[in-house]
Amino acid sequence: MRLLHTSDWHLGQTLHNFDRTYEHQCFLDWLVDTLAGERIDVLLVAGDVFDNANPSAAAHRQLYRFLQRARARVPHLQVIVIAGNHDSPGRLEAPTPLLEAHGTTVVGNVLRRANGEVDLERLVVPLRDRDGVVRAWCLAVPFLRPGDVPRGAAAAADAAADADAEADKQALDPYLHGTTLLYRQAYALARQRCGADQAIVAMGHCHMVDGQSSHDSERRIVIGGAEALPATMFDPGIAYAALGHLHLAQRVGRQEHVRYCGSPLPLSFSEVGYQHQVLCIELEGSQAASVTPLPVPRAVQLLRVPAVPAPLEEALAALGALEFEDDLPPQAWPYLEVRVLLDGPEPGLRARVEAALEGKPVRLAKIEPTRKLSPVSDAADALTLDQLAQLQPDDIFRRLWQQRFGAEAPSDQLAAFAELANALDGGAA
Repeated sequence: MRLLHTSDWHLGQTLHNFDRTYEHQCFLDWLVDTLAGERIDVLLVAGDVFDNANPSAAAHRQLYRFLQRARARVPHLQVIVIAGNHDSPGRLEAPTPLLEAHGTTVVGNVLRRANGEVDLERLVVPLRDRDGVVRAWCLAVPFLRPGDVPRGAAAAADAAADADAEADKQALDPYLHGTTLLYRQAYALARQRCGADQAIVAMGHCHMVDGQSSHDSERRIVIGGAEALPATMFDPGIAYAALGHLHLAQRVGRQEHVRYCGSPLPLSFSEVGYQHQVLCIELEGSQAASVTPLPVPRAVQLLRVPAVPAPLEEALAALGALEFEDDLPPQAWPYLEVRVLLDGPEPGLRARVEAALEGKPVRLAKIEPTRKLSPVSDAADALTLDQLAQLQPDDIFRRLWQQRFGAEAPSDQLAAFAELANALDGGAA
C-alpha cells in the first residue's frame, strides 16, 4: 500500500498582499498527476488546509475541485484530512456527507459521547488498497485544544504528581498528558481491529519537541505551559506518524517513521533556499518499508536581493542588473524582497527601489531595511525615575533618535514630530 503525506497547504494565503491562487493551483495540478503517477492509495493531509478559519469561496472551490479531479484520475483513492490550528473544524467538516461519498474522510473536531468520553471511533479510520481490502488503520487526530483531550487527564496528572514529586514536569502537564492519553487510547482501539499484517498510521497537527520552525510563517502553539509535544506520545507499534504544522520537512527525534512533510509552497522569504516536498510512504505488512521525498516544483520564484543586506547604492545596482524571462504571465512573476543596509533614515527608499525595478516583470513584496546601530552606554544613558518624569515627548524623541542612528535628530524630523504631537494633543482635547 502506498501513502502520500502532505500538509499545510494554506489555501487562500497571500504573500505580502499578493494573491497566491495561481501557485496553489499549480501545486494541486501537480499533486493530481503525482497521485496517479506514483500509484497512491491514500492521501494524508495533516492539517492547515486553509490559511484562516474563514476561507474565501474561491479557496473552498479550489479544494473541492482538486478532490473531484483526484478521484477521477485515481478512482480508488482514499483521502484523509485533519484540521490544523489555522482551520475552522466545523467549516472543514461541514460537507462531510458529500465528501465521504467520494472517498474523503475529514476529522475536524474531537467529539464526545453522552457519558463525556471521547468518541474514539471516528478517529480510527480503516485504509484500503486499490482492491478495497483494509491494509492499515489511521489514527486521524486533528489539532487538539485543551477541551479536546480526555477529561480525566488533569486528575491523572495530579495523582501522578502526588505519587512521584520528581517525575518529569512535561509528563505532569494536563495537556501533554491528555494528548498522550488520547493517542494511546486511539492506538489501543486500532490494535483491537488490526490484523497481524496490517499497519497503524498516526496523523497529528502539532509542534513536536526539537522541531525546527520556519521563521515568519508559523503561528506558535502554546497551550498551558506546553509549546512542544514529545515523540514518546506515539506508541512504538505505530508504523508511521504523518505530522503537520511545521513548514520545513524533517524527522522528529531522528526517527525515520515520525515526520513532518512541510508545506508545499514557501510561506515566507525565510524559505527561499528550501526545497519543498511531499512524502511517499510504502507500507509492507505492519511496517513502513520506505519513505521517499518527492520535490514540489516551485511555480513562482522568491528572490532576496541582495543575498545579504547591502548599502543602498549597491542594492539598487543589484536590482538594476536583474534579468527575467520576458514571456512570464503576470501571475508567475517572481516575488522580491529587497534587503538594504542603512546608516540613517531614508524617506525616499521605496521610490528609489521602485524606480530601479521599473519595467521589470517582478513583484516587489517587501523592503527589509537593516540599520547600523550605534553602541549605547548603559551607564551614561541610565535615568532615574525622577529624570524620566521630567522628560518631554520631544526629549524622548531626540534620545531615541540618537540611540538608533548615532546622530542628532534633523530639524525636519523634529518639526514633523512636533506637528504630530500637537495633532494628538488637539484630538485629546
